[in-house]
Amino acid sequence: MALTRDFKETIKKRVECDPDFAKSLLHEAVDLLLDGDSATAKLILRDLINATVGFERLAEEVQKPSKSLHRMLSASGNPTMENLSTIFATIKKSLHVRIETTVIAV
Repeated sequence: MALTRDFKETIKKRVECDPDFAKSLLHEAVDLLLDGDSATAKLILRDLINATVGFERLAEEVQKPSKSLHRMLSASGNPTMENLSTIFATIKKSLHVRIETTVIAV
């Protein structure tokens, strides 16, 4: 499903007005990825990238064409762990955050 310009702009404006929203999107993407819902995690990452670093800057940082990044982060995309790691590192740097995880017995 293609994103409308209004949706992209809404997310971008929300991130600009509320930096914690960007952190929440990153947190949700990580949680979804670790819980096995990679399709939704990739779509949230796309929204986050569009609202923060942008695909052109991300492409420069990870040394991949922006079109390849768009495909990787589509619902049917299949990014490698190396590519995901680099993408997460770039987003963390942009947001000035660190990701910490905790393993809890259930």
